[in-house]
Amino acid sequence: MSRGEHTRAVHSPAAPVLGQLPMGLPVYRTAAFRFSSAQEYTDVLGGEAAGYSYSRVDNPTADAFAQAVAALEGIGLDREVVGQPFASGMSAISTVLMALTRSGAHVVAPREIYGGTYGLLTTVLDRFGVETSFVDGTDLDAVRSAIRPETTVLWGETIANPTLSVADLPGLAALAREAGVHSVVDSTFASPAVCRPLEHGIDVVVHSATKFLGGHSDATGGVAIGAPELMDRVRHDRIDLGGMLAPDEAFLLHRGLATLPLRVDRHSRSAAMVAAGLLGHPAVAGVAYPGLSTHRDHALAAKLFDAGRFGGVLTITPRGGLEAGMALVDALRLVSTATSLGGTHSVASHIASTTHRQFSDEALAAAGIDAGAVRVSVGLEDADDVLGDLEQALDRL
Repeated sequence: MSRGEHTRAVHSPAAPVLGQLPMGLPVYRTAAFRFSSAQEYTDVLGGEAAGYSYSRVDNPTADAFAQAVAALEGIGLDREVVGQPFASGMSAISTVLMALTRSGAHVVAPREIYGGTYGLLTTVLDRFGVETSFVDGTDLDAVRSAIRPETTVLWGETIANPTLSVADLPGLAALAREAGVHSVVDSTFASPAVCRPLEHGIDVVVHSATKFLGGHSDATGGVAIGAPELMDRVRHDRIDLGGMLAPDEAFLLHRGLATLPLRVDRHSRSAAMVAAGLLGHPAVAGVAYPGLSTHRDHALAAKLFDAGRFGGVLTITPRGGLEAGMALVDALRLVSTATSLGGTHSVASHIASTTHRQFSDEALAAAGIDAGAVRVSVGLEDADDVLGDLEQALDRL
């Protein structure tokens, strides 16, 4: 049948069917998928048959990324775990919490928590009748005492943002099982190259994939990993809430996974050197890094984390409060002033005015966050250069 030029322009020949597997991950940059029949469309959309219908629902590139992270998180498990992809870490966090709570539910979370999660719990979910008790997450008795009959989630962070406290993952998981609730841990600061919470009994682990997983500060995404039945609940809420990972972002994040252990090992070694080098500086009131023997959770970190890897983030508390913290950031020359972390470049941010701006002065104090504290993500530069830049900036205070 002869067709007009406009029809031929729209209906171009199909791409070739490959007989070989590509080394790189194919990017399915399409919003919709074509079906051979109305029944196939119905079956795929209804979950009666495997396949793809619409990239807000599922996308092969995004699924490949999520399953790759699940494979890393589930290395030591004898049970199946699967991943769900998201447009950002906050999309992953909010969707998981929406899936595991309801109006009248209750969440127990640590005072030392990422500002975005704090804001979600206190200004969004609170409006829909979900209450949260913030406690000392390192005190399991405090966590246990906060659990109520209506509690559905115990929340934690493998390495707390920004105090760098370490969660007692086996203890938190045991409390959740005892209470019949779900345990969820944000493991963004660790990544599966440092610690795998599911191995310690945690039900769900979430990541801002923008950080260490992607590793190059060029893509935004999130991921949640857990048992298939739990992730099915999360997937359904992800579809309805719309926070799906785009295929191009999924490709970049997936590419980052290939070098994750190499990068995290270097991040960790460099951060340990920088943290140790700053301890004696007269302008420094304290350095928080779980790799330091002086860190309150060092023994727990050494038990839970892979040998020699304590993450690439440290928090510096300069003497002089908020003004000193802002001045420290402004005096940096090599280390960038930027949001996010876990990338190739070292970056710093004044915590109280940026990542934890949602916290009141009282909430900051309760979480143990000094008004001048500065978070530093140590990148892949030479550690001596990063340390030297921080020292010259501290010398100016």
